[in-house]
Amino acid sequence: MRAADLFRRGKTQAEVAAALGVSREAASQWYRAWNSGGRQALAGAGRAGRLPRLSDAQVLDIEAALLEGPKANGFSTDLWTLARVADVIEAKTGVRYSQTQTWEILRKRLGWTRQRPARRAIERDEEAIAPWVKKEWPRIKQAPAAGAPGSFSKTRAGSHSCPS
Repeated sequence: MRAADLFRRGKTQAEVAAALGVSREAASQWYRAWNSGGRQALAGAGRAGRLPRLSDAQVLDIEAALLEGPKANGFSTDLWTLARVADVIEAKTGVRYSQTQTWEILRKRLGWTRQRPARRAIERDEEAIAPWVKKEWPRIKQAPAAGAPGSFSKTRAGSHSCPS
């Protein structure tokens, strides 16, 4: 509608294009529509693209099911995968999505992000790890001492295997 106001005030197609950040071709098409049908001819046609296959209510139902966890939805472990989420969506709505489409639903419609579980051994002993991290890790992490051997590259001068 800003284009219609600019045309009404006598702005050229080029000025409208620059002001609205569109191509001159788009401004030209808008001008022709405005010139033949007025402001109403420039009214938007509504939502562009295909309508979503899932309603907002269905997406909320899916989110509630996902929040119950994978085990509550019949899976053997507590880990969500895109394939599992797609299965839940299909079970709840009858609509099958690919993993890519499933990710788009999670990210755009639910606002979820990817989470990676911390991979820790079941046998992990935190009490044994703590002293090791305090004593051994700093020693291992230290940089080589000054004057210590450098690169052993055949292509770098000064390396131990490069002839002098």
